[in-house]
Amino acid sequence: MFSPSWFYELVGGQRRGIWAGLLRLSLRVAEIPYTCAVRWRNRRYDSGANETLRVEVPVVSVGNLTMGGTGKTPMVEWIAKWLRQRDVRVTIISRGYGAQEGSQNDEALELEQKLPDVPHLQNPDRVAVARVAIDELDCQLILLDDGFQHRRLGRDLDIVLIDATEPFGFGHIFPRGMLREPIAGLRRADVVVLTRADSVTEERREQIAREIRRHAPEAVYAEAVHAPLGLITFDGREEPLDSLRDQPVAAFCGIGNPAGFRHTLEKCGYRVIGFREFPDHHAYDRADVESLIEWAEPLEVTAVLCTHKDLVKLGIEQLGDVPLKAITVGMVFLGGEEAVEAKLQALPA
Repeated sequence: MFSPSWFYELVGGQRRGIWAGLLRLSLRVAEIPYTCAVRWRNRRYDSGANETLRVEVPVVSVGNLTMGGTGKTPMVEWIAKWLRQRDVRVTIISRGYGAQEGSQNDEALELEQKLPDVPHLQNPDRVAVARVAIDELDCQLILLDDGFQHRRLGRDLDIVLIDATEPFGFGHIFPRGMLREPIAGLRRADVVVLTRADSVTEERREQIAREIRRHAPEAVYAEAVHAPLGLITFDGREEPLDSLRDQPVAAFCGIGNPAGFRHTLEKCGYRVIGFREFPDHHAYDRADVESLIEWAEPLEVTAVLCTHKDLVKLGIEQLGDVPLKAITVGMVFLGGEEAVEAKLQALPA
């Protein structure tokens, strides 16, 4: 099975040689019908041929243009906390991608732990579940997680996240690149937030901002970082980030952007001597746990680190004799926070 990093290197052109070239050519061929389908669907919504359904309360969507992680969960958490501080009854709804039947996916489990007073409903039919939130939970605002391409449910505010490390999906739509739809789709955005902005130079951020404004000149623009906040164990015990500084650690993740997680580990000053990747939304089983134990114990590390999403799915405190801990991350704005807040304040009551 190809790792996310391997695929990134392939579509990004870092993988060289005849086989890599042939693979990219085959992916380029596969990209054509996918792109046509996406354009056709967007045109139907733009023309009104596909109906957009409105509900009785404001809807805020947080989404992105690319496959993989751009920081949607930290942004959803930030918005939900901002709303709860103002006594707004908010409900998060999402498709529930990667969830086992009858259970919540990793994002829902993580948000449930961080936002115990905010309901999170999952259903592929987000219009139907939005009505449940209004009729049964008496919510005053719906926060639509990963909703930019879901156009059936009308929204009052579209927030789009762009990852600074690869903002435009290598210039191609999936599967040849990482774009979910053409970059021109940014014109629908009300707010564009450049995440992981500390991962690139100021000059590069300015280049990205110019490209964003070219496609979304009316949108509010902001920049933010995924700030590591601390370490946590499955039983909820919290520790300072510095407790493992300069210590040998191993790490693994099952997220859309493993490189982003590695960047966070480097920022924390940890000595990463082993790293493993799993597919995005990976459902860990007993065999995975045994494999991780077999991998980690010979490394003689102080701890094994993962993301909060991985930890809540694994549900364990140790891998054999090695402590297992997650890094908690929060969204911190570098600029544009007041403009984003103004957009939220302007939502209809």
